[in-house]
Amino acid sequence: MSASKELKFGFTKKETKDLVAKLNKLLADYHVHYQKLRNFHWNVTGGDFFDLHEQFEQRYDKTKEEIDEVAERIRTFGHTPLSTLKEYLQHSSIKEPKSIPDARGMVKEILSDYEVILKTQTAAANIAHEIGDHGTLDMLNHYIFDMQKHSWMLSAFLK
Repeated sequence: MSASKELKFGFTKKETKDLVAKLNKLLADYHVHYQKLRNFHWNVTGGDFFDLHEQFEQRYDKTKEEIDEVAERIRTFGHTPLSTLKEYLQHSSIKEPKSIPDARGMVKEILSDYEVILKTQTAAANIAHEIGDHGTLDMLNHYIFDMQKHSWMLSAFLK
């Protein structure tokens, strides 16, 4: 096979192996986080119901878009994204809640997820930077900025 057929956007599969591993980890973290957001959206109660119900829906819609973009980015490099619930649960550092917390507990759980996701996003962004992958770096920088901003907003909610 010629070298040009092995290249995807100027990168070989070998060059993108570590990046794809981090993107798959991000994909797994996102999926568990996504389901947690849906769980909390359906089950939030109390005086903060209307605000949090809407916030959780907005965030799971955004997370769903990012899941698709990350999986498609993995495909652009000729790799296969994780795609089963079993794989997501095996690779994610985010855990499902053992029970349904109260509204404040839900926000704390989401903030904890954000810390995990931000670490994975940053690690992937660093690898993308190292190999000169500006497309993935740009995508991840947008995700990081948005999550940091929303983390600040949720933290303010808890005060």
